[in-house]
Amino acid sequence: MHMYSFLREFADSWALISLFAIFVGIALWAWRPGSRDVQDAAARSIFQHETKPATGPVRAAGPEKGA
Repeated sequence: MHMYSFLREFADSWALISLFAIFVGIALWAWRPGSRDVQDAAARSIFQHETKPATGPVRAAGPEKGA
């Protein structure tokens, strides 16, 4: 029973803090300023081959880097 008490105390304190910090980190990473292009390309990817199937290698939709 001693191990159960230790694990329960750990889960109620440090594990909770760690998981919350990971959640905040992922949320901040997803909302970073440079991620808009990536998220827009992912949102449009389902419409990329609407009229016919892809014939060659499929590449991510999005703004061209050289244009």
